[in-house]
Amino acid sequence: MTQYLDFEKPLAEIEGKAEELRAMARDNAEMDVEKEAAALDKKSRDLLKSLYANLTPWRKCQVARHPERPHCKDYIEALFTDFTPLAGDRNFADDHAVMGGLARLDGRPVVVIGHEKGHDTKSRIAHNFGMARPEGYRKAIRLMQLANRFGLPVVTLVDTPGAYPGKGAEERGQSEAIARATEACLDLDVPLVSVVIGEGGSGGAVAFATANRVLMLEHSIYSVISPEGCASILWKDAAKTQEAAAALRLTAQNLKELGVCDMIIAEPLGGAHRAPDAAVAAVGQALIHTLADLSKTPREKVRLDRRRKYLSLGKKGLAA
Repeated sequence: MTQYLDFEKPLAEIEGKAEELRAMARDNAEMDVEKEAAALDKKSRDLLKSLYANLTPWRKCQVARHPERPHCKDYIEALFTDFTPLAGDRNFADDHAVMGGLARLDGRPVVVIGHEKGHDTKSRIAHNFGMARPEGYRKAIRLMQLANRFGLPVVTLVDTPGAYPGKGAEERGQSEAIARATEACLDLDVPLVSVVIGEGGSGGAVAFATANRVLMLEHSIYSVISPEGCASILWKDAAKTQEAAAALRLTAQNLKELGVCDMIIAEPLGGAHRAPDAAVAAVGQALIHTLADLSKTPREKVRLDRRRKYLSLGKKGLAA
């Protein structure tokens, strides 16, 4: 059953009525409701197109957080072959919020790393809702260094509200681990491509997404802080969340204009959660094309280009 967002309630009513008609027809073979149901289907498609034609930044946040969007594990299972997971940071523990390992993408050997949120209550708790602890970032550093040693491109899949802010994580050096992971991204002399598949929250996302190319799904978000956190700090008022979302310029479209995002990957009508296979396939094609393009760049230039990219961020400025 589709989970509808707040702004999709009118859509839920129409699609619900169409399903009710078809359920009645299944119970009574003499009923012919297909014409009425088809009319409702057309009405729902038109409404869906209208709702998603011009989403506000806050609605983009809601879509990016939709629990039925494909997650890191879905992308790895669908796009990568010969995936061999590698666990642990060789220091403290294995963080299940971060998954990664060796794999092949369209036959090309790569190292893939990503945040995994989980799909249901049990798996979300197991993966800590995609919020990595220091050992998760140290695991990512280990995998990046492995990729560098063997000349393998790195693909990162970003989907996190932010790094885990718990007491234990802070005691084990959360901020240092994030900084080291960001440094590891900058030090790579192999191509690094990041895809923001849902939420890109704070330093927890930057630690994976300091890449040669940053790709974003159409309705994904990427920001220094969540709209809720911004509203609570600046206004101390949760009612200002939507205003904060607009001010943060966190949509893929905003970030493309500012030079943070290099490519926007179109999502199926109604968001990636409505047609996950199509969304995953689109990400796969974008990754294959981007890696093929970067493979033409000499290794010594890959690192320099990445550093120049991040040193130049902010030159475009913010429009009023």
